[in-house]
Amino acid sequence: MAGWAGWGAGPSGAGATGGPSRWFLGVLAIVSGAVAVALLRDRHHAGAMLAAGATAYFALRALGAIGPRRRDR
Repeated sequence: MAGWAGWGAGPSGAGATGGPSRWFLGVLAIVSGAVAVALLRDRHHAGAMLAAGATAYFALRALGAIGPRRRDR
């Protein structure tokens, strides 16, 4: 087991192409925001808070405030 580093390890693993684009992260922020509103409207407060957190995370990643520094700004 020590020789196996897990899924996505190595130069051709997950993230080798640089991760998701800023456009894709923006779409995720919009969709998760819509999910948060829908859950809040249906009074599923815990799920709405989780979706709101995802919205904030994806928005901050799309804006480049958190995560790896990107050159495509």
